[in-house]
Amino acid sequence: MSKKRTAVILGIVLVGVVAAGATTPAALPRENAVAGGLWTADDTLGEADGLIEEGEAVSPFADDLPAIANLDPELRSAMQNAARAAIDDGIEFVVTSGWRSAAYQQSLLDAAVIEYGSAEAAGEFVLSPEESEHVTGDAVDIGRTDADSWLSQHGAAYGLCQIYANEMWHFELATSPGGDCPAQLSHAGG
Repeated sequence: MSKKRTAVILGIVLVGVVAAGATTPAALPRENAVAGGLWTADDTLGEADGLIEEGEAVSPFADDLPAIANLDPELRSAMQNAARAAIDDGIEFVVTSGWRSAAYQQSLLDAAVIEYGSAEAAGEFVLSPEESEHVTGDAVDIGRTDADSWLSQHGAAYGLCQIYANEMWHFELATSPGGDCPAQLSHAGG
């Protein structure tokens, strides 16, 4: 296990101890959320599983990466069209998580159960491989707060909608371009 990964896991354990005293998982800052693909308990996972390393800025146009290439073609096209338009407004998108293998999704769920203390609490941020839209290539997590804000305001023009109120980075193709986005769910578990 690399020193960096060991440090991340130790940091997560510390966050878990602190989080046990928090009133809700939402009290944790985004950088500790596993939904953005920031950490996994499984060292065997890699790029082929859709893993994007923590802190890596992946372009939405990196079609050679499985996390981007395995997105639903319509979602990928909508995301790329929105990213081009955002550039005109001085906003740059990065993808923090896209398509994920079932093994990667399960690893995120397992880590979230450890971090949040129960499957129920973890389910507010990470779904099972059978339920996750990331596994089917139907969801993408966009990075940088300004990009998330831009996409929340303009995404419907491309059919892209923020699905969960507690995940400003998570977008799915949930309407026709120019349509109305559905009401947001409070969290991944409903």
